[in-house]
Amino acid sequence: MPAGTLYRGREGMWSWVAHRVTGVLIFFFLFVHVLDTALVRVSPDAYDNVVATYKTPIVNVMEYGLVAAILFHALNGLRVIAVDFWSKGPKYQKQMLWSVVGVWVVLMAGAFYPVLQHTLRTLFGS
Repeated sequence: MPAGTLYRGREGMWSWVAHRVTGVLIFFFLFVHVLDTALVRVSPDAYDNVVATYKTPIVNVMEYGLVAAILFHALNGLRVIAVDFWSKGPKYQKQMLWSVVGVWVVLMAGAFYPVLQHTLRTLFGS
């Protein structure tokens, strides 16, 4: 590690980076969602074509990624609130981060089939 660097790659920095990245990804999803929904007023046929592309396996996997981003961002946001407003928050921030990651993994595992069932059925049959 070069001398004078501010960040050391510890859990706090990586949670900060992941929180910002997921926030930006969610913002871009919302931006595209508003645009494609507004398309219905401009051209209903174009809107139908766009919605038809959303039914592909690739987009379904991207939806799973969206669920992952929203879930991590929400859980980590609760952790950030606890660190900021709980007097013992800074002391336990590392443990809370690993708890967030653990809950996120469990919930993502539980969301795997419900979110991806269309793609799994398309690729592997009923």
